[in-house]
Amino acid sequence: MKIPLIKPYINQDIKDRVLEVLDSGYLTEGPVTKEFEKTFKNYIGCDHAIAFTSCTTGMETALRCLGIGPGDEVIVPDYTYPATTNVAPIVGATSVIVDINRDTMLIDYDAIEEAITNKTKAIVPVSEFGNPLDYERLNRIKEKYGLYIIEDAACSVGAEYKGVKVGNYADISAFSLHPRKFITTGEGGMITTNNKKWADWMISYKHFGMGMHQSRLQTSFERIGTNYKMSNILAAIGLGQMKVINKLLTKRRELAANYIKLLENNECIALPVITPEGKHAYQSFCIFVENRDEVIKRMKEEGIETQIGTYALHLHKAFRTSELIKINSDLLNSKYAFYNSLTLPLYHDLSFKQQNYVVNKLFDVIL
Repeated sequence: MKIPLIKPYINQDIKDRVLEVLDSGYLTEGPVTKEFEKTFKNYIGCDHAIAFTSCTTGMETALRCLGIGPGDEVIVPDYTYPATTNVAPIVGATSVIVDINRDTMLIDYDAIEEAITNKTKAIVPVSEFGNPLDYERLNRIKEKYGLYIIEDAACSVGAEYKGVKVGNYADISAFSLHPRKFITTGEGGMITTNNKKWADWMISYKHFGMGMHQSRLQTSFERIGTNYKMSNILAAIGLGQMKVINKLLTKRRELAANYIKLLENNECIALPVITPEGKHAYQSFCIFVENRDEVIKRMKEEGIETQIGTYALHLHKAFRTSELIKINSDLLNSKYAFYNSLTLPLYHDLSFKQQNYVVNKLFDVIL
């Protein structure tokens, strides 16, 4: 590809940090992971940040921490990656799938309230592509019905709402560090919360249920747990990335603003709406076009990698046939987003000149 969809940011400093870990012989979770957690916590401005093997295992642990399991229902949006919906059935609960808002591609807040029953225990909204949620509306729903909010913030490192970073509003937030994300550890995730009791429980659970004591001689296992630890090797990558996060985020926002300027007056393209008083992280830059699949094919022929936004889960067999999935309404907005959303290239060293090339070829394809 002349212009790929994404490029992970890996500089010499990151390589050196990884080599230091390899040379140390201390490869599993340890002091480097702890430093990464502290750095992430300070950046978000929350009380606790806990590294996991993935955003998915972090969300699963969050549900277990809050006692969600068989007989409970968890409300999720249809337009998202399967991980969002999978975690409830993994713990024995039922995922209740609802529609999104067509303009923002975020969960429909009215649809949430319509789906609430006496079995509902939590909402798992998604700050899709880095677009922050309306947390005030969500908190009103939470307080009215006595629910938890576990945010799938996979794409939202650096996103803000009313000047506060995503990762502070939900009861528990889960971030992804997959290579598609602009802050990555290769694979991995990070959980944030301002509740110490929950943080301690999740730390214990991801260490086999171990009580956190100062020496192995004092170790006790206080609950059934598992191994969701992040190694020092992956954490070293994350530390190097966090060192330049503001530079990377600023560049993404500049590139996104340029895309908007180039695209906003084309009647064949629709731009999603950003949450009022929100600051988008632009993990992905998505637009709406007709004949999306044909556009992807023809852009590839021009040497430009584009991609779908994400998935409308109700269209897939796994979610239509599972006894632990409940689908609400006809999900027309999710279906529209699935068939019409197009992700354009966005990465740290993409130039304005390359963006112009992408947009000009896009105009050629869609006109």
